[in-house]
Amino acid sequence: MSRLEALRGFTILVAGSACVFASARNAGGQAPQPTAQTPAPAASPASTLPPDELGDAMMYHKRYQAAIAAYSRVPEKTAPVWNQMGIAYQMMLNMYDATRCYRESLKLDPRNANVLNNLGTALESLGDYRQAEHMYRKAVQIDPQFALGYKNLATSLMAHRKYKEGRDADARALALDPTIFAPGNSLTVDNPTSVKDRGAMNYYMAIDCARAGQTACALEHLRMAINQGYINVTKVASDSNFAALSNDPKFQQLLAELSVK
Repeated sequence: MSRLEALRGFTILVAGSACVFASARNAGGQAPQPTAQTPAPAASPASTLPPDELGDAMMYHKRYQAAIAAYSRVPEKTAPVWNQMGIAYQMMLNMYDATRCYRESLKLDPRNANVLNNLGTALESLGDYRQAEHMYRKAVQIDPQFALGYKNLATSLMAHRKYKEGRDADARALALDPTIFAPGNSLTVDNPTSVKDRGAMNYYMAIDCARAGQTACALEHLRMAINQGYINVTKVASDSNFAALSNDPKFQQLLAELSVK
């Protein structure tokens, strides 16, 4: 099966802030785009900053290689430093070194749900889906309120046709954070899923978003499901799962737009 885009992105945590990226198994993938960053350190000459703070400053300015060089000079690396190094490597699509750094972080702080989540995203990109799923499950077991962990678990499960479990994880993520699947919160991830599989994933996501009252999310995934040939406009219009959207002008506009293609 050829390697194609998957449904939506996996999210890592940068010093507590969400950062969604497009991952790739090899260097041919799209560069990651952070959606949030921690505030830049106070202005100081770079030469006077401790290496960990200099690394944070380089991360803020998206100078990931310089950040890694700075973190490497930290004499006794803490779990957060190893995690930041892993993120920097992941931003450069070097998933092997990212995985190594996340594992070093977990040696020092084995019950850190954020780092387990980050490790899962790197393993997913390397094609180790079983271990990635294990990391996501472990993350949400440690922190049952971890919406991002449930989101990534759902994405991983549905990408591998475990639709029932994936939708359960989706529902949990939406219950914890109703905006977790909102447009703009995700980018694509490289996964070996067929167009039909992706159409099914998008359709189920549209249903879950509609049930959660997330209209924009539902419309986004419906558009993809229809374009991917999983379902047609006529069946969508008669699907009771979208009854709450039937009178929404944007829903009607979407159906009208796609029906003439």
